[in-house]
Amino acid sequence: MQMNEVEILLIEDNMNDAEMTIRSLTKNNILNPLMHVKDGEEAIDFLFGTGSYSDRDTSVQPHLILLDLKMPKVNGIDVLKKLKASELTRKIPVVVLTSSNENPDIKECYALGANSYIVKPVDFDSFSRSISQLGFYWILLNQKPV
Repeated sequence: MQMNEVEILLIEDNMNDAEMTIRSLTKNNILNPLMHVKDGEEAIDFLFGTGSYSDRDTSVQPHLILLDLKMPKVNGIDVLKKLKASELTRKIPVVVLTSSNENPDIKECYALGANSYIVKPVDFDSFSRSISQLGFYWILLNQKPV
């Protein structure tokens, strides 16, 4: 997969959650090109073409970002702040996909411009169903600005 073909950017530090997310999307025929980055710092580098992604064409951005909050290096809220502050990335839909159901996190994410906030279900079947519905809505039904 070419870096410029990414339609879904998954920002998740927990490898089990990342694998379950990818497996759930694939199982439900959401086969759009997906890129997984392991922390907020790597996500920022990818989106803004810095660091190890300095050769990436940043005029081509993902259609959807799935963002965890509790990550090392740069947390999800700081990633969201940077995304929504930049003309380059502010229109990309961001779905916060996290284990935090803390009301201050929810309020802050929506205030910063998150498009959706989903608390990860603990059991695999519920998780898989949630990811499938999320992928179906954001990738297949939602209309993106052009």
